[in-house]
Amino acid sequence: MIQHRDATSVLAGQETIRTWQEHLYKTVHQHPELGHQEVETAALVADALRGFGYDVHEKIGSTGVVGVLRNGDGPVVLTRADMDALPVEEVTGLPYASTDHATDRDGVVVPVMHACGHDVHVACLLGAASLLAETPDAWKGTYIALFQPAEELADGAEVMLDAGLADLIPKPDVALAQHVLPFPAGRLGVRPGPFLSSGDSMRVTVWGRGSHGSMPQLSVDPVVLASSIVMRLQTVVSREVAPGEFAVLTVGRVEAGSKSNIISDHAVLELNFRTFSESTRAAIVAAIHRIVEGECAAAGSPKPSTYETYDHYPVTDNDPDVAATLAAAFADHFGDSAFAIDRQSASEDFSEIPDALRVPYAYWGVGGIDPAQYAKAEASGTVVTDIPANHSPSFAPVIEPTLRTGTAAAVVAALAWLG
Repeated sequence: MIQHRDATSVLAGQETIRTWQEHLYKTVHQHPELGHQEVETAALVADALRGFGYDVHEKIGSTGVVGVLRNGDGPVVLTRADMDALPVEEVTGLPYASTDHATDRDGVVVPVMHACGHDVHVACLLGAASLLAETPDAWKGTYIALFQPAEELADGAEVMLDAGLADLIPKPDVALAQHVLPFPAGRLGVRPGPFLSSGDSMRVTVWGRGSHGSMPQLSVDPVVLASSIVMRLQTVVSREVAPGEFAVLTVGRVEAGSKSNIISDHAVLELNFRTFSESTRAAIVAAIHRIVEGECAAAGSPKPSTYETYDHYPVTDNDPDVAATLAAAFADHFGDSAFAIDRQSASEDFSEIPDALRVPYAYWGVGGIDPAQYAKAEASGTVVTDIPANHSPSFAPVIEPTLRTGTAAAVVAALAWLG
């Protein structure tokens, strides 16, 4: 278990790193990069780690970076941060807002923004890596700082593993990660068991019969068919999932046709669903197939539907012992600012790394919203409308105390084993 004096001695240097850490954060925020394109971010990370004295491995999978700092015999702790940004146009109005564009994996030029806080994760983990390197007398063991690409594409962890990550690093005793979330900065929370839901996307193509808009009697209209499917899918969670069991099913995209007077011959629906249990996930998948096939039969669809599942995220299921150790360490250092966080319906691929390495793990949340702004919205009952959440074009974590708390959390968590 962590000793409070160890965290205090390591974290005594936080003020000295503040200037470069904030500058690095603003640089990464202003110049975001899409998944597997994090070339500049990865180079910045690798240079910083080498400067701290870490053994550095670069270009793992695509742009993955790992730094290893050995400090005598003792446990091995791995902490991970993701680096990629999103195809979102920033509207924060910040002086360091992104105006960058990039070409996505479909060849489309899109605006790019750190709308999920991965810039915070990078800055906090580099801060923790620096502080641990500067205070070797306060801990023993090995610290691994892992910077992962393409979390938003759901394959960043996988490509690092496929590229031989396990052979590049000593086997960890524990794996750790954190995420900035839309609650007050300065607070953080962890919980045992399922914390982040699984997430899956599915592309469904349904077929009709094309015709002129003036002759609908000759068609099987895929727009009407897709509309029926969308409406029927709304009943899956409300009528097929037991009350108290978590599930989300969203139709995020429907595409059909090319012109107002042409009835197309097919429609594409893109769905996203999230659960905390494999049985509920299986039930939702079965319901999607049943509803699509039933509506296609009712419409007289001339061809079988096709289904493509992609962007799969597993449940992030915190090891109870690791979570308990972190909860005690956070309470010891942060006092009432540490709390038992609720389950989150967001999804992550971090757990693929410790699962593949066969080590226990835990993942926690760190607040990123200005506390005064959050308190005002909470008092007015407008948190949902006035507090931008992750993936919003307005999402902009307040720099402090977000960076200070996230950095301290990473250090305190590591010292729970290394201390």
